Amino acid sequence: MNFQQLRSVREAVRQGFNLTTVAEALHTSQPGISRQIRELEDELGIEIFVRAGKRLTGLTPAGERVLPWVERTLLDIDNLHRASDDFRLGDSGVLSVAATHSQARYALPQTVHDFRALHPKVQLQMHQGSPQQIAQMLLTGSAEIGIASHVLADNPDLVALPCYRWTHSVVVPVGHALLSGELTLDRLAEHPVITYDTGLTGRGSIDDAFTRAGLSPRVVLTAMDADVIKTYVELGLGVGIMASIAFDETRDSHLRAIDARHLFSINTTSVAVRRGGLLRGFAYDFIQTFAPHLTADIVQQAQASPAGTPSAPL
Repeated sequence: MNFQQLRSVREAVRQGFNLTTVAEALHTSQPGISRQIRELEDELGIEIFVRAGKRLTGLTPAGERVLPWVERTLLDIDNLHRASDDFRLGDSGVLSVAATHSQARYALPQTVHDFRALHPKVQLQMHQGSPQQIAQMLLTGSAEIGIASHVLADNPDLVALPCYRWTHSVVVPVGHALLSGELTLDRLAEHPVITYDTGLTGRGSIDDAFTRAGLSPRVVLTAMDADVIKTYVELGLGVGIMASIAFDETRDSHLRAIDARHLFSINTTSVAVRRGGLLRGFAYDFIQTFAPHLTADIVQQAQASPAGTPSAPL
């Protein structure tokens, strides 16, 4: 049994049993992948995959049983490398962080600045994506730390720890009618709305609030980030609903923000890591720089805990 055999099995499942894409992901040949899988099956004395001719179509019952152990073994190997790297490389290496646009653009700059001052030899790789993409990056190992407001806590293979709470604001041009009088959902629904794509930055709490009120807002444009929302609000295409953290009175002086925390539920941003995983020492420092209450001990205890264990409170 070897590392490449285990990786071939894991990647075959991740790639939907398509050996062509498995070979591309592992930078090898399709026959080589097939051989690695067959050799492992021969050694274990079971068939891991259901086959239709030369194609893999699914996992056998035996494959379903052994797959978690394959995942666990590969995770333990990664942990072993990280533990040894802390002693071998010291305070140098690469740290991959995945975050939504709002987190990367508005919440993380000071953290990145402070972290770079503490660990100048660490190469920081920042990836942006949707919460679903961030979860996938964590699960595949292409990111070690994920930061988003939704989805991350839904996966039992991830540990999501709350960092901070935030609310929404309604953003309008100077002189807009919504700046006078009380802001209500009824008044807001009278105007075309520009907000986040479904699944991003508290969009669910926005939709839920209108639904509970029996209203159907006219959403004319959606975007992945607040900068795009503000651009089109400035053009007069509608009113924006976005994270309050993304509005800066000085930088966005041509617009006005109205506090909407009384209309939409409060959201929580979490930092997520692999359950059962181990991070380099500087990775735990990054998390604590972003969320001071999340010490290395707290994060490690959460990583070691079984799925369903309550997260550390804010």
